[in-house]
Amino acid sequence: MTYEFDFSVLLPYWEQFLRGCWLTVLLSTIAILAGLSIGIVTALAKQSPIAWVRLAATTYVEAIRNTPFLVQVFFIYFGLPAIGISFQPWSAAVLALSLNCGAFSAEVIRGGIDAISRGQFEAGAALGLKRLQVYRYIVLKPALRIIFPALSGQFVLALLTTSIVSSISAEELTSIAQSIDTLTFRSFEIYVVTTVLYLVMALGFAHIFKAVDRAYFSYPVK
Repeated sequence: MTYEFDFSVLLPYWEQFLRGCWLTVLLSTIAILAGLSIGIVTALAKQSPIAWVRLAATTYVEAIRNTPFLVQVFFIYFGLPAIGISFQPWSAAVLALSLNCGAFSAEVIRGGIDAISRGQFEAGAALGLKRLQVYRYIVLKPALRIIFPALSGQFVLALLTTSIVSSISAEELTSIAQSIDTLTFRSFEIYVVTTVLYLVMALGFAHIFKAVDRAYFSYPVK
């Protein structure tokens, strides 16, 4: 059996591939920003002196970290309508990715907070700062400096995880590639191009995060 490779067949679809990349980057960016916010709040909640707040945060993190992402997507898109809560595919994808990214980020951030010396907390309290002010002004940036490489890896993983939301017909690169495949039947060429595009986006995100790390979290060299 012979197969003639012909990538020129895909040239008429280059705008659709670029649109898929844009939607993937947009989806990832929203999920990363929302996930980071959720992660910070959850990490602080796990440090709360209030028992039910700690329990709620721990339950959320454990539920997300110990279930498959595909099941989470299906639960939000197919399961929640049973109780009257419905989402469009893209909205469901954003919510699922944000919650997933938030849970994993929370554990990374919590680890960074735990790495900060207790003396820092005591110094903040001695200055008359409230608990949240201590976290905001004294703890958070040093903690983020420690964990930023791990968070960067988590965020690049979030970009690659967007491909799973094609299972609910949310538009991004993989779903658009599948649509082109049904028109051209050039699966090999399509998924080679798709793989290269994901690689370029992942490396691009990695370089952006390295630049952010150097700009905001690296100690100046004297």
